[in-house]
Amino acid sequence: MNTDYKSEGTVEVTVESGVSHIEFSHPQSNSLPSDILKRLVKAIEQESINQESQIIVLRSAGDRVFCGGASFDELASISNEEQGLLFFSGFANVINAMRKSPKLIIGRVQGKAVGGGVGLASAVDYCIATEYSGIKLSELAVGIGPFVVGPAVERKIGRSAMSQLAIDATQFRTAEWAAAKGLYAQVYSTIEAMDQGLYELLKSLTSQSSHAQRALKKTLWEGFEDWDVLLKDRALISGRLVLTDESKKAINTILERKSQSPN
Repeated sequence: MNTDYKSEGTVEVTVESGVSHIEFSHPQSNSLPSDILKRLVKAIEQESINQESQIIVLRSAGDRVFCGGASFDELASISNEEQGLLFFSGFANVINAMRKSPKLIIGRVQGKAVGGGVGLASAVDYCIATEYSGIKLSELAVGIGPFVVGPAVERKIGRSAMSQLAIDATQFRTAEWAAAKGLYAQVYSTIEAMDQGLYELLKSLTSQSSHAQRALKKTLWEGFEDWDVLLKDRALISGRLVLTDESKKAINTILERKSQSPN
C-alpha cells in the first residue's frame, strides 16, 4: 500500500512486511515547511492505527542530509505572533504524534540533522545512523533557541548534552558523539550497512509480540503527558523571538548566503 501526500516536498508512506515506512523529502536539504510538518502528523497518526503494520520507520530521501530543520523561507515570512505560533506548533505536533503513537517508531538517519531534524531523531523510540550523521542545534544562532525540540532532545540525551548543543549552535557534533550521548543506538560506516542493520532489526521486531511492544512504548513515555501544553508554550516563545530584529537579520543573512551559493 502506498500513500503520497503532494507538496513542493513529499511525504510518502509504504507498508511492507508489517512495517510502515514514512519518508519525507524537500529540495532544500529535506527542510520542514509547515505543509510537510502537517503531512508528517497525518501520516504518523494514520499509520499508528493501520492494522497492516506493527512498526513505524521514519526516514528521509537522499543520501547526504537527513533533515535541514525549519524552512528559512517560511521563517522569513512570519510577520506576527499568530503566524509564529502556528509554524512552530508544526514541530510540536509532529513530536507529540510520535509520542502518542502506540507503535514503536524507528529512526533512520543517513546524513546530517540540524535543528528540527535533531528533534525528529530524538522523538523516535530507537534511532540508527551512519557515521556522516552529525548533529547541530542551530536555533540560537538565528535568534530563536531550540525551545520546541529541546524537551525531546533533553529526554533522549540529558540536559547537559542538550545544553552543549543548544549553546554551541554553530558547530556540528559527530555521529559518534551523538551515539555516546544516547541519541543513536547504532552508527554504521555506510548507508548499505545501516539498511542491512535496519532490515535485521525490523525482522526481529515484527516477529515479537505487538502487545508487549505497545506496553513498552507506553512506559517509555511515562511522565511526559503534559507535552501538549508544554510544547505549545515553547512554540509561542519561538514564535515571538522570530519577530525580533536580531532574528530577522540573521535569517535574512542566511537566505542571502544561500541565494549566492552556486548550489
